[in-house]
Amino acid sequence: MKYEWRKQERTTYTTKQRPQLLTIPAQTFMVLHGTGNPNGPAFQAQLQTLYPAAYGLKNAYKQYAQTQACAFDDYVVFPLEGVWSLTTKGQQLDYLDKDEFSYDIMIRIPDFIPTKLIAPALAAVKAKKKLPIEQIEIQQFEAMQVAQILHVGAYDDEPASFAKLDQLVASQDRHRLSKIHREIYLSDARRVAPDKLKTILRYRIAPN
Repeated sequence: MKYEWRKQERTTYTTKQRPQLLTIPAQTFMVLHGTGNPNGPAFQAQLQTLYPAAYGLKNAYKQYAQTQACAFDDYVVFPLEGVWSLTTKGQQLDYLDKDEFSYDIMIRIPDFIPTKLIAPALAAVKAKKKLPIEQIEIQQFEAMQVAQILHVGAYDDEPASFAKLDQLVASQDRHRLSKIHREIYLSDARRVAPDKLKTILRYRIAPN
């Protein structure tokens, strides 16, 4: 049986264009940290490291599952996610300077992947692809309460969707914990027109 996040985790990866509040369980990710404009070559180079690592782990798991009694013998690689904030300098500006973005881009590791598979899988990718795999960190994010919405359209038009989130959070007498937010990219920006892009926008809110 193949694990498909769109089917098995519909609540977490919702495709609803109305804001909602929900609890996201603890999750583990492959993470690359960076700063600067995501339209630049450095960001693209990071993507070219992160994706091979994710698919390398997927292939390692498939081989492992052939010899073990596993609930799933394969899985669909999870979508790219980004946690976005600003550098210290960027926080002091009265306008948005994309060169001052601070971010973590990441791809989730399924919960059923044995921890012992991760390091050897990344080492194999490094040896084969000659990529800076050692820059990838494995991080676990704790369970969190969030506000979330599906944004359809260009990334530069996201403020309108964030405004809807803010309205819902205020109406529920809750508040946002920080200016940091997360984006989950359900579309491939290389193949989808900007006005058709689907991106989940999410930020943490204080617990009840």
